[in-house]
Amino acid sequence: MARTTQVMSFSLPPEIAKELEAMAKKRGMTRSQLLREMIKVFRTYVEEAEFEELQRYGEKRARELNLYSEEDIERLIYEARST
Repeated sequence: MARTTQVMSFSLPPEIAKELEAMAKKRGMTRSQLLREMIKVFRTYVEEAEFEELQRYGEKRARELNLYSEEDIERLIYEARST
């Protein structure tokens, strides 16, 4: 049967290693479980940051194109179809 995990080795400063161990113990998790959960949380954080950046870009472009309402967007789409 094929292994469903990959063993990895990495280094941590002693104080972070102790903190990781304490956090895992406090939550009744293994270090691996805690690290997997941390990666999930970090992935969500990165995705939210990327989404917020995209929203800021969209807001900036909307202001540049004088789009302030759904009607403005519909007008722009209609104008694009007409050309």
